[in-house]
Parts: sequence; structure tokens; C-alpha cells
Amino acid sequence: MEENKDPHPGGKGDKKPTLNFYWIYAVIGLLLFGMLMLNSGQNGSQIQWSEFKDYIEHGDVQRLVFDGQRVTILLKDEVRESMNEHGDENTLLNTVYRSSDYWLNVPSGDAYLDDLKTLSEQYDYEYVYEPVNEWGQQMLTYALFFGLMIGVWILIMRRLGGGGAAGGQIFNIGKSKAQLFEKGKGTDVNFDDVAGLDGAKEELEEIVEFLKAPEKFTNLGAKIPKGALLVGPPGTGKTLLAKAVAGEAQVPFFSLSGSDFVEMFVGVGASRVRDLFKQAKEKAPAIIFIDEIDAIGRARGKNASMGSNDERENTLNQLLTEMDGFGTNSGVIIVAATNRADILDKALMRAGRFDRQIYVDMPDLTERKAIFEVHLRPVKVDDSIDVDFLSRQTPGFSGADIANVCNEAALFAARKGQDDVKHQDFLDAVDRIIGGLEKRSKIISASEKKTIAFHEAGHAVVSWLVEFASPLVKVSIVPRGQSLGAAWYLPEERQITTMEQMLDEMCAALGGRAAEEVIFKKISTGALSDLEKVTKQAYAMVTIYGLNPRIGNRSYYDSRGDQTFTKPYSEEMARMIDEEVGLMIEKSYERAKEILRENSEKLTALADSLLQNEVIFKEDLERILGARPFVAELREPIHAPKEVVNEAPVTDAPPLDETNEDAPEEGLSSSSEA
Repeated sequence: MEENKDPHPGGKGDKKPTLNFYWIYAVIGLLLFGMLMLNSGQNGSQIQWSEFKDYIEHGDVQRLVFDGQRVTILLKDEVRESMNEHGDENTLLNTVYRSSDYWLNVPSGDAYLDDLKTLSEQYDYEYVYEPVNEWGQQMLTYALFFGLMIGVWILIMRRLGGGGAAGGQIFNIGKSKAQLFEKGKGTDVNFDDVAGLDGAKEELEEIVEFLKAPEKFTNLGAKIPKGALLVGPPGTGKTLLAKAVAGEAQVPFFSLSGSDFVEMFVGVGASRVRDLFKQAKEKAPAIIFIDEIDAIGRARGKNASMGSNDERENTLNQLLTEMDGFGTNSGVIIVAATNRADILDKALMRAGRFDRQIYVDMPDLTERKAIFEVHLRPVKVDDSIDVDFLSRQTPGFSGADIANVCNEAALFAARKGQDDVKHQDFLDAVDRIIGGLEKRSKIISASEKKTIAFHEAGHAVVSWLVEFASPLVKVSIVPRGQSLGAAWYLPEERQITTMEQMLDEMCAALGGRAAEEVIFKKISTGALSDLEKVTKQAYAMVTIYGLNPRIGNRSYYDSRGDQTFTKPYSEEMARMIDEEVGLMIEKSYERAKEILRENSEKLTALADSLLQNEVIFKEDLERILGARPFVAELREPIHAPKEVVNEAPVTDAPPLDETNEDAPEEGLSSSSEA
């Protein structure tokens, strides 16, 4: 018995070659083209009128066929044999194609037609008039033309349809574009990969459990939630949660974006919504995930297009009907995500459509630690890495920011040719993300560098000596990004802020400009970001938080996001607001100058240290300024911060004299271990 030589029976080796029908089309086309060329040709060779008359006069012609334009000549047999004996090549060819020996184009005009008639009467040969039959040639021409048009149409439709069937998107434009994940296939994310979102995971895990074991809930009379809306700032993990649901649910999961519903054609969005829910009902129980639902869920009447096209409203109306209308939607759950819940339509937010609104907030200290542990799994780190330290040095970071920190640290280690990622790489990564890339090659004159040093020293001194300012971590005069210098702080993670805390923060933010005026008796454009921050904060205190005694307990903030063209207060109130804001800022500025005048020697010593080292840390401030008076409010010393005060110069400021001054070798890397 002969053994099977194929080691993999049924595999690729057994697969028979498939027949490509395009080759059949090509062969048919070549045959038709050959028939056309053969039909258009003539047997024999062409002769002139004088030669034709010589054959007639010598009696060599047996038969003439005239079709109205040309004459086909057939010679007598004995003449053909005689020519064959003399080795005429034409006779050899004509023995095969016996239909003619020669042919002649008859010139236009009646004279030649009369000559043909006269010759046929004078000489003995057969003369036949046969109009040419072009029916086959015309049919072939039409067939080729229509075949070419059909081919071009198929090509265009394939291009429009993205490579699908002929006319793919033209004929399927109303079909849903949702990506289907069957039983978790296609995504490798589960709830174990989502850290720091315990509350959101708990609610979504309950939905997944309902789909897996509905009897546990229905026996008690509970109904499956119809929808869950994930709301939160960008980068907090809303889409990641949806991926985890797809990986855990083990039911059909339809994923698409809100923008996938809307096209330039009116009615397409509503049609796609109907098709999406039709597919989901057929595969129920199923989950539909709509990312960035604000693309179609904007409140009706507030569309950014100013009413030029109501396609989004039509799509929203159809979505509202499908989610909770007269039709049944049993077994289909909607999960949506957005970071702009304030602009969503109220009808979309009500119970019965989105029963659960899950707020995905920025992670706190414990959650950041869990997120770091997840993102550090694939990173080859040094044994000295302290995850608790990393979580404490990144307040206000989102999950996406933490993932970026881990990736940047690995990139720093790779640039240095290290075998693993060390503690310093994470410090450099945090500084890179917060302040931007170092620009030591930037040309800064000696006078500018001195001004920047005193500016940053002013921030450091004032923030060190006021009670509620965020603890300062590091000060640098190395240019980063668009800033010429920066001060890093470690803000306290608090949920409410008092008036005294906000005033201290304003005073610390104005410390840079105050130092310039105290030392140089003049000010510069370097306090642009400080002034922007202070002005916004002062107006918020007066008009939003009601923290001004003269204005009183009033807030002109509209949480609904309604945009009006007029201020919600009178001109007299606007004047009072401007006066109070200006008075509040000037008081903070005078307070900062007073603190710096009382500590001018410490300010100068700190600025000199900055000019020498370019970067100083909290330990340097303790050495120069002494222990901070408000020790009870401080946390453990942290070397890297989240909040940065960027001192970006005004772009339209007049240029100063620039001299190329080499930066000292001491910098962030050499001082970070202090």
C-alpha cells in the first residue's frame, strides 16, 4: 500500500488551484479580436487598375465579385497553375484561400463603374454584384463596446465599495459599518487589563454577568439595563473599558464610532441605525458600543451646522426610536462613550435609553499605582523602581498619560543603550511629558538668562513662604518646549478649594513678575502664562464660585452649556466684576512683592544657584530658604511633579540681543538624585 507522501493531508498541499474567471474573459476577448481582424482582412494581394485591365484583356479572369467599393478577382485554373510553375508566391497562398487571387479598390466616380460594365460585356468571365454583409462585424463591435463599458463600471464600483462586490458602497451605503466581534474574538483585552476603574468595572461586569446568566436577575423580577453611558475626560479609559466588555461578554459585540452613521447623503444615518439594530437583534443577546456618541447625539436645535443639514437630527431620532420605541429590543444592550456629555440631547440621556451613566474620572493615588503596575508588565525595569513613588509623583495624570510615561522611559533607556529601564529614565520621561523637550541649544543672552533665573526664583520663594501654595519640587531655567524656564509643583489632591488657597496660588503665580520688578525695577513679557492663569482664576472666583464679598453669592456659570450672545448680567455688574478682579490681582501682586522685599537676600542666593546649576530641587530650597513654615501641610519630598508654570514669552514682543552662551554641564540628570 502506497503511503501518503504529503505530511500534511488536507493542508495547503492538497488545495487544488482555483480557476480564475478573468483568464476565461481574456481568452474570449482575444478570440473575438482575432475574428475581427480576420474578417477585416482580404485574400490575395492588391493590384492597380491597369494591371486589372491587362488580366481582363488576356482572358485570364474567371470570376469578378463587386461589393460596391472593391473588386475581388479569381483567375482561371490554368493561369493559376502556370503562375505556380513560375514560383509566384501569391499563387501558393491563394491555393489555400481559394476565394480570390487579387483585389482592387474601385475609385469613386461613374467612369470606373461604366468601365467595369463595358468590360463585362466585351469579355467572357463571370461578373457578380454582392453587397458586403457587415452584420457580424457590427455585432462584434457592439459587443466589444458594451463589454468595455461594463468593465469600466465594475472597476469604478469596486473602487467606491472599497474592494467589495460590484457597486459595494453605492448599493450598500445604508448598511451598518459596525465591526463585529464574535465571542470575544478579535480583542485581547479583559477586565484584568483595566486598572484603577473599580466603580465603572463593577457596573459593566454586572451587565456582562446579566448576559451570561440572566436567570439570576430575572428570577427576582429584574430587567436587563438597556444602555450604559461612559462619561469622562479624554484618556481615562472609556474605550479600554468597552474593549474589556467585548473580551469578557462572550456575546456578539458591535463596535463603531458615532461618525460612522453620518454621510453626505440624506437618510443614510437613519438607515445605518436601523440596519445595526436589525443585525444585533438577529444575534441577540448582543452589545452595541458607540464611541464618541456626541457626533450624532448633540442636542437637537444646537447643531453646529446652524440648520444647514438635519441629517444628524434624523440619525438621532432613529437612534432614540430604536433604543426605546414601540419596537422590541430584548437582549440588545447599548454602551456608549463621550467626553462631552453636556451637549447630549436630554431624550438620549433619560432612563430607559441610558439607564446607567458611569463617570470615569481621573485616577487617584491608589488607582494610579494599579495603572502603573499594568503598564509596567511589558517593560523591563530595574529592581530599584518604586511603583508607589511613581504614582505619587504623577498627580492629575490620566491612564493614557501613565502609559505614555512608561513608554517614554523605555525610549530614554533605549537611547542610552541600557539593558533595562532605570529610575532616572522615569524622571526624565515625566519631565519630558510635562515641560517638553529640553532645548539647550537655544540662544539666550546673559541678561535674558539672569532675568529668567530671578523670575523662577521669585516663584520658588513666594510659593515656599505662603501657606496654601502647592509645594515646590523643582525649578529649572533650561528651555523646554515653548518655555524659557519652569517651576514644578506637587499640588494637593483635593476636591474643594477655599478662597484663601486660591489667593495664595495667585500670589505664588505672580511671584515671577514681582521678582523682576523688585530686582530690575522693570518687567518683561515672560509672565504671559502666569497672567493668563491668574486672570482666569480671579474671574472664576468672582463670577462662578461666588468668592467675592462685594459681588456676593452669585454664579453666572451655566452647566447646560447654553451659548448666549449677551452676558447674563447688567453693564453695572460687569463693571463691578472687572473692578473686583483687578483689585484682587493687584492685592496678590503687592503681597508677592512685599514677601520678596523681605527676603531679597534669599531671592538673590536662589537665583545665583540657578544660574550656576540651571536646575535646583526641594533640598536646595531648604538649604537656602530654611525649613518651610507650614510643615504640617507638606507631603513627602517628590522629585517630579504634574503642574508646571511655563514662562512662555509673548510672540509679538520685540527681539532682544541674542548671544550664544553654552549651557553648563550640570542639569536635570546630575541633580535629580539630590
